[in-house]
Amino acid sequence: MTFLVAFIIFVALAFDFLNGFHDSANSIATIVSTRVLTPRKAVLWAAFFNLVAAFLFDVHVAKTIGKGLIELSAVNEYVILAGLIGAITWNLITWYFGIPSSSSHALMGGYAGAAISHAGFGAILYHGWVKTILFIVIAPVMGMLLGFVLMASVMWIFHKRRGSNVNRGFRRLQLISAAAYSLGHGTNDAQKTMGVITGLLVASGVLATFEVPYWVIISSHLAIAAGTLFGGWRIVKTVGQKITKLKPAGGFCAETAGAVTLLITAFSGIAVSTTHTISGAIMGVGATRRASAVRWGLAGNIVIAWILTIPASALVGAVVCFVIELFV
Repeated sequence: MTFLVAFIIFVALAFDFLNGFHDSANSIATIVSTRVLTPRKAVLWAAFFNLVAAFLFDVHVAKTIGKGLIELSAVNEYVILAGLIGAITWNLITWYFGIPSSSSHALMGGYAGAAISHAGFGAILYHGWVKTILFIVIAPVMGMLLGFVLMASVMWIFHKRRGSNVNRGFRRLQLISAAAYSLGHGTNDAQKTMGVITGLLVASGVLATFEVPYWVIISSHLAIAAGTLFGGWRIVKTVGQKITKLKPAGGFCAETAGAVTLLITAFSGIAVSTTHTISGAIMGVGATRRASAVRWGLAGNIVIAWILTIPASALVGAVVCFVIELFV
């Protein structure tokens, strides 16, 4: 393994760390905003289950990212490095402004932009992007519908009981739902980094075929868990408090809806945004009270950020790739 390949692996794991840092809000915002756990305990809880996911799931999403979106024979180490820089740049921008955008789509966009800059549009495997583009819409809608149905069911089942008693029970259940969501988050987002690293190893000739090494699986989950421990607190406030006000029952329904959506897509090998999913689930829960319970203006701003993420990170990836190739 050359120094360049080792350096790019380090950058990929740095992206994975930032992914956990950026997306820790998704894992803990609901359980913090409902005051079930303190922020520090919440990030420990989420990070633990991010790591546990390494031992429970296959690598379907890693295969989609690593060899299903970009033609590996058309890229080299510099393309992958440029794609990672594009994704990291967009993540830092959105973190700074407290915008819950998608680290996953930033990675895919940065990688695609760099590949196009290097080899033209022929490097893009268009059939692999169909599900990715569709699930920009489908994943948050799934989360929203599931969140709405679960919350409506809870309201119907417990409508004769005191709200304080119901929420006391759901405070305990929310520990389970938050753990399930963190498992889904870990298996989705860590696998995206696994896919990039394994693609790098194939493109550089270190591996003959696309098979994710065990050390890549473990290191990717360790990096995302470490990032989660540090937490993106700016985004916690946006996701957990500004979209709609949550109580423990609502937090449980939102986390469960998000977890179900993420685990279904992970088993199907579909790369989705954990940010989009949990934001949609929270909106669905809020909408059960009344439409005005959801701050749709803020939700609209978040959707605009979702739409911009892939092209913006692709542009950065393309520019970085162009600059790198001027000097190599």
